[in-house]
Amino acid sequence: MMSREKTLELRKNVKPFENSELKKSIFQLINTIPPFFILWFLAYLSLDVSVWLTVGLSVIAAGFVVRIFIIFHDCTHGSFFKNKKANNITGTITGIISLFAYEKWKLEHNIHHATSGNLNKRGVGDIWIMTVEEYVKASPMKRLSYRLYRNPIVMFGLGPALLFLISNRFNRKDARPKERNNTYLINISVIVIYSFVMWLIGWKAFAIIQGTILFIAGSLGIWLFYVQHQFEDSYFEVEAEWDYVKAAIDGSSYYKLPKVLQWVTGNIGFHHVHHLSPRVPNYNLEKAHESTPPLQQATTINLHTSLQSIRFRLFDEENKRFVSFKEIKYLMKDTKVKKLNAKLNS
Repeated sequence: MMSREKTLELRKNVKPFENSELKKSIFQLINTIPPFFILWFLAYLSLDVSVWLTVGLSVIAAGFVVRIFIIFHDCTHGSFFKNKKANNITGTITGIISLFAYEKWKLEHNIHHATSGNLNKRGVGDIWIMTVEEYVKASPMKRLSYRLYRNPIVMFGLGPALLFLISNRFNRKDARPKERNNTYLINISVIVIYSFVMWLIGWKAFAIIQGTILFIAGSLGIWLFYVQHQFEDSYFEVEAEWDYVKAAIDGSSYYKLPKVLQWVTGNIGFHHVHHLSPRVPNYNLEKAHESTPPLQQATTINLHTSLQSIRFRLFDEENKRFVSFKEIKYLMKDTKVKKLNAKLNS
């Protein structure tokens, strides 16, 4: 873990990378959105050749949806363009493509940035995390719910459907008119576009292509969000001890990916840089990381080591690390024995 003094200097060092560049942003739109639609069309044409070829092309197209989402993501932070209106328009369009409600997600994600690693402010824009103490004290039903939620099959298999069909489609009860109207606009646009395409090519062809794209893109998106905050010694503190800069650097990993995957995921692997300064556009994240030596001390994971995060289920406040359900089983047995002895001695 970095010292507080060192982390406080990082914001100043990263500041020069916060400026977006119009040419780079436009070029990223060009090399991301048109290729997605071209791949979608090729996937449709390939149905006459082989459904497996169609699925393969759809998987590649899903990678471009992830990249489109990164552009959407930058727009929510106001970092893709200098102009606020340009960010809002581009964010809404990319939201339609990626099935994310722009204004709704912008609010929730900014809350995530403002509270990441704060044990007293979990629940908005986060993966559900329980502490060991909370789990031990929880009812059997709540434990079961948590186990199901954290099950990889549910999280990465059913998760995309729940995300695209439910979570992203409905507003909060206290949502402001701007947020509600934006969600309605995106929902109506998706319904109209999907209905037209299904009428044009048939619902079966649409389901094969778009279903594959959304499932793969959704699973990858959830995995990226999950793995970059769920490593063994990730930073979590109660509010009195919580620090924004330490949460950004010590609570977000550097996911070192092969160059192709780094490009597809829009450099989001430099997540520690992004959490330190959300105003840095995705195409400047790597430069910020390489130009700031202290940032290079962040927890680094790769494709192989990131798989270990699947077994991290509960945060142990006492030892400041994630533990598995297997590890907690012994603690729960010990707790039951203590409770029984307390009753016998009372």
